[in-house]
Amino acid sequence: MSSLGVLEALDSARTQWYHVTAILIAGMGFFTDAYDLFCISTVSKLLGRLYYFDPHSPKPGKLPTTVNNFVIGVALFGTLTGQLVFGWLGDKLGRKKVYGITLIIMVFCAIGSGLSFGLTAKSVMTSLCFFRFWLGFGIGGDYPLSATIMSEYANKRTRGAFIAAVFAMQGVGIICAGLISVIISALFLHNYPAPSYTANPALSTQPEGDFLWRIVLMIGAVPAMLTFYWRMKMPETGRYTALIEGNAKQAATDMARVLDIEILAEQEKIAQFKSMNQYPLWSNEFFRRHGRHLIGTMSTWFLLDIAFYSQNLTQKDIFPAMGMIPNDINMNAIEEVMKTSRAMFFIAFFGTFPGYWFTVIFIEKIGRFKIQLMGFFMMSVFMFIMGVKYEYLREESKILFALLYGLTFFFANFGPNSTTFVLPAELFPTRVRSTCHALSAAAGKAGAMVGSFGIQSYTVKGDLHQISRAMKILALTNFLGFLCTFLVTETKGRSLEEISGEDGRESEFTQSTIMTMENGGRNEKQTETM
Repeated sequence: MSSLGVLEALDSARTQWYHVTAILIAGMGFFTDAYDLFCISTVSKLLGRLYYFDPHSPKPGKLPTTVNNFVIGVALFGTLTGQLVFGWLGDKLGRKKVYGITLIIMVFCAIGSGLSFGLTAKSVMTSLCFFRFWLGFGIGGDYPLSATIMSEYANKRTRGAFIAAVFAMQGVGIICAGLISVIISALFLHNYPAPSYTANPALSTQPEGDFLWRIVLMIGAVPAMLTFYWRMKMPETGRYTALIEGNAKQAATDMARVLDIEILAEQEKIAQFKSMNQYPLWSNEFFRRHGRHLIGTMSTWFLLDIAFYSQNLTQKDIFPAMGMIPNDINMNAIEEVMKTSRAMFFIAFFGTFPGYWFTVIFIEKIGRFKIQLMGFFMMSVFMFIMGVKYEYLREESKILFALLYGLTFFFANFGPNSTTFVLPAELFPTRVRSTCHALSAAAGKAGAMVGSFGIQSYTVKGDLHQISRAMKILALTNFLGFLCTFLVTETKGRSLEEISGEDGRESEFTQSTIMTMENGGRNEKQTETM
């Protein structure tokens, strides 16, 4: 069956300014997502000093392990929930109709996080966790919607690079989380100097630090506010309008308005497309066609996020062990924020950030499949080396340790952290694309929770043997991700309808399944004849 004119036009359209605009609009959501999720790591130790100070303790105040896990990880619970809810709504109501809601939630909850109220430590932490849960809920909605919108706008030659570029804004957000925390804490430190904890425990925690962490969290609302107007002006994707709403004429009109292409509305073909793709998500037909790919995208994202979020959210615990920042007793509260944020910024700038953009540059040349395999393998190798030689590297070769640690970030992003976002936006049919991406992303956030609540418990006390054990566990996790990558397939250079089989062609997986069934049937007949 020949493809619809609107789909062929989208697949063959030259790269235009609107594609760049769409990347920026969708990407700014991911900038905000990353900033909001990771800025908490720069100030969580300050929260411990402010609200859990014990004048008789030889160490500064620290968030109790349970409280620390909830403050760091509660947004991930919200993200998982938001991914599932908005992913489903994106398929049922349309991508555009719910796209702006995610930003509104993110703006109000970023501000609410900074305004967390209460007279006791328990009430402030409870309020903070409440707002960060709903902040995560809004962030979660951005994952399936941004990926799906970008994949359905892009042409097939540059689709992977465009989706990866949207996701690469996460790297910019992580850098800014560190940079903004450095700038604000440096300003506070200049105006409110204080002795170290060793010199004077009571005076080492500046009360003005209570404003610092609130400002850092509330700044996350700014990029979301700046993007809202432009996000509301985006039309519904041509694929959704044509294939799900069944309105080829409207799809042609919308796409011709924003892209410099001529599109013929072929209403008579819509019924054929829809009739071939009516099977529901939870059906034997869906799992026959796409089940292996869904298991592949969910498992690889789950395993990747165990490692990725463990690395990012536990940096504040690993940096002192690596010698990148002084021991906490030798700093005052705001100084600790500044030096932790500075270390986070340098790791992100030299390790995290380049990896994202290497993926953007090479994804259409190397392909998603090979990049994901390479990334998982290299992460596994580097983490295994750090785990086995942790004590030696920490004591004798801190520069090499920092290099290996940075390389794991590089290959996470020039690897599965980017490709696990791209593949679910390409492998599945239009009518369930947003939901399948949401299921894959939610599996990832389940992995992130394992990292936040499980792996972080190994690192929070700074014990060398426990951190070494955590690195070995993450090395094994990444190797399992390498193996699970073989459940997905390469999507480079093919149209979305060809990949998913929506155009009447059987997908690669379905063809192999049918051939296996046919061969099995012939073998049974031969056996009966004999």
